[in-house]
Amino acid sequence: MDQIKISRALLSVSDKTGIVELATALAAQGVELVSTGGTATALRDAGLSVRDISDLTGFPEMMDGRVKTLHPKVHGGLLAVRGNAEHEASMAEHEIGPIDLVVVNLYPFAQTVARGADRETIIENIDIGGPSMVRSAAKNHESVAILTDPADYPLVHGATTTLEQRRTFAAKAYAATAAYDSMISSWFAFADQGEAFPETLNLSLKRGASLRYGENPHQSAAFYAATGPSTPGIGQARQLQGKELSYNNYNDADAALELVSEFRDGPPTAVIVKHANPCGVASGATLADAYAAAFACDTVSAFGGIIAVNRPLDRATAEQITSIFTEVVVAPGADEEALALFAAKKNLRLLLTDGLPDPARNGLMAKAITGGWLVQSRDNGGIGIPGRPVNLQRDLTIGGDLKLVTQREPTPQELADCLFAWTVAKHVKSNAIVYAKDGSTAGVGAGQMNRLESARIAAWKAKDAADKAGWATPRTIGSAVASDAFFPFADGLLAAVEAGATAVIQPGGSIRDEEVIAAADEAGLAMVFTGMRHFRH
Repeated sequence: MDQIKISRALLSVSDKTGIVELATALAAQGVELVSTGGTATALRDAGLSVRDISDLTGFPEMMDGRVKTLHPKVHGGLLAVRGNAEHEASMAEHEIGPIDLVVVNLYPFAQTVARGADRETIIENIDIGGPSMVRSAAKNHESVAILTDPADYPLVHGATTTLEQRRTFAAKAYAATAAYDSMISSWFAFADQGEAFPETLNLSLKRGASLRYGENPHQSAAFYAATGPSTPGIGQARQLQGKELSYNNYNDADAALELVSEFRDGPPTAVIVKHANPCGVASGATLADAYAAAFACDTVSAFGGIIAVNRPLDRATAEQITSIFTEVVVAPGADEEALALFAAKKNLRLLLTDGLPDPARNGLMAKAITGGWLVQSRDNGGIGIPGRPVNLQRDLTIGGDLKLVTQREPTPQELADCLFAWTVAKHVKSNAIVYAKDGSTAGVGAGQMNRLESARIAAWKAKDAADKAGWATPRTIGSAVASDAFFPFADGLLAAVEAGATAVIQPGGSIRDEEVIAAADEAGLAMVFTGMRHFRH
């Protein structure tokens, strides 16, 4: 039973894309068309002869269309094993005709949720008959073809299917119903029941790009996008030019986008990322100014880096970016002059996101470990309050979330630099130390096993940047320093003092806080506690 001729087809779709063309091709091959509701109307309007499902079953569609295909004459025609004497006897006894092809796509549940429909409307858009037919047809794929993807319609225009095709269609069909049920269960758990971590967590992902390899050439990889409503990001961005994105490109571009999104309501800001860590971040009067300051922070690491900006790209910024080798540029938009400059760099990947994600959005993050997964909520906090990122205008006062713990208060500029450094530190691998001055990173220390070494590395990077730029002093002189977690000892703080920092922002909470505060007072530092840490491993 490799090749089967289609004699009867049942068509019932919410998305009518391509359905008239498919039905027309089948009818031309003498296939009997059976259909329901709006699909039958659309086919008749196209001049096709269609048999109503109620005529096939002998029962009318009822209960506002909830019951129409849940009938033995439908499922018997789908599930009967061809060539099985007992099954064929039952079909003959109950006047059940075989159905060789089912074309179904399901009620638009995800779209209904996304448009903010009320609960009753959402419930009514949970498809029952559709998934039942899909599963019945897919189970009996030895004899029955099931189409759930309009892209596959042309494959059956000739009214025949092969076993290989039917197996492929069945696999896609079960994936479609699994994704559909996953979206429904997630809505019930999170939106309807308000659960943070449901007993069963269903993840539904659809493969997008197949990647050349993973983090290393011996690893295979692919990009998967969420099938339900999601926040536009790197996976949804428009790639205007350049080579295909690699696994590491996706990872680094996402890190850059997440960080620059913290400044989506702020001044022009540029972020340069290398190996998922920011190596330079700055805000400025113009995007070009911001990029120049970010680049100056670490000109070595910026080579072959990932750049993200919070404003549409202009010519002046594009000229600077294209002056060195850059892997990926992410922006909400770009003007024609910028696009022309980038076009000359054929291998540079340019991604336009048409906006920036909300840094305060909720969501879950998952990480595979041996034998399971770790799942946590997104780190969407800024200073003491989850879901409220730092606002450099609102938070420029002591009190509330910020607690002054030293004798000296920070100046307004020191406090602004503290908040800038704190925002960046949230996106640096732990242990994280970030020096910042005048809205720009001065040095970044990331991923060390102790905080003292991160403080020293960040200071060394600032000195190296000054040497390369010919500055008289490194930008750590008079800077603010942020630590993603508390200083367990005073040594890390003293390293920052040695580097020239005059203000400190950190979570606090160490059993040696008093020792650290005393060291800050002795050095004449201003220090504030946030009450919230930002580990990133």
